[in-house]
Amino acid sequence: MTIATAVDGYLRHVAVERGLAANTVAAYRRDLGLYTAWLAGQPVADLADAPPRPITNLRAITPHHVSAFVQYLGLRPESPLTAASIARILSTVRGFHRFLLGEGLVETDVAHDSKPPKLALRLPKAISIEQVAALLAATDGDDVQRLRDKALLELLYATGARVSEVVDLNVDDVRLEDFDSVRLTGKGDKQRIVPVGSFARAAVSDYLVRARPMLSARGRSTPALFLGLRGQRVSRQNAWLIIRAAAERAGLTVPVSPHTLRHSFATHLLAGGADVRVVQELLGHSSVATTQIYTLVTADTLRDMYTLSHPRAR
Repeated sequence: MTIATAVDGYLRHVAVERGLAANTVAAYRRDLGLYTAWLAGQPVADLADAPPRPITNLRAITPHHVSAFVQYLGLRPESPLTAASIARILSTVRGFHRFLLGEGLVETDVAHDSKPPKLALRLPKAISIEQVAALLAATDGDDVQRLRDKALLELLYATGARVSEVVDLNVDDVRLEDFDSVRLTGKGDKQRIVPVGSFARAAVSDYLVRARPMLSARGRSTPALFLGLRGQRVSRQNAWLIIRAAAERAGLTVPVSPHTLRHSFATHLLAGGADVRVVQELLGHSSVATTQIYTLVTADTLRDMYTLSHPRAR
């Protein structure tokens, strides 16, 4: 079997059998496209006296090739990748080779012992409660655009949802008569129920009653909850622009993105005493280790407060 055929089989496997989201499958496709293109440029000789030829067969790939590919990613002259990007691509490559072994297409997993570069610890970038309040206040207004923006931002901060999870919501996902929680569909089509606070409930209710009918009349019929000015579903890119515009009106000098609200949601919950496993469930993290990075943020805050307040802390 050729490498290209095996890649197609793996992508079908993750899309159909594992049910990964289309965006994730597309990322896997890009990663493996980079890997196979690099392999095609690596010579291999079947016999000692045979001329080298490009790798096109699965059994010709060795652990040395995988290690060399990782080194290439960090050193390629056109655009060296960061450690995080290399780790992500290597994760895709390792998954591909595990699949090959599991399907009996090869005898060994040549990527099993490959290690990604060490990642620098990057703390999530949250903004303060006061900054969130200013951001949300910047969406105040009675026109249809401000009503929509207020509902979108309030719901993002109230639930800690990924922006893709919120823009993918349909009207039927929000029942105003008992709108105290929302069902979000996260990575791998995993669903979770997240409570919705009174501010977000009021903002979404106002938007549905006073703004969405007018936006819907501007385009084709769509079940989408959040609509653009032409009546189409709001995209992730649209949501990013909405938040950036609100941040500018609020006078915030720090970078603010949809994920900033997710980070702020988790940080503020933990600072308020929420259990880390509760926050894990609300965020839709598969592992509590992913959520625990937020505890470092709150620990830093406590340390700063202690240093400033305790008479013998310095």
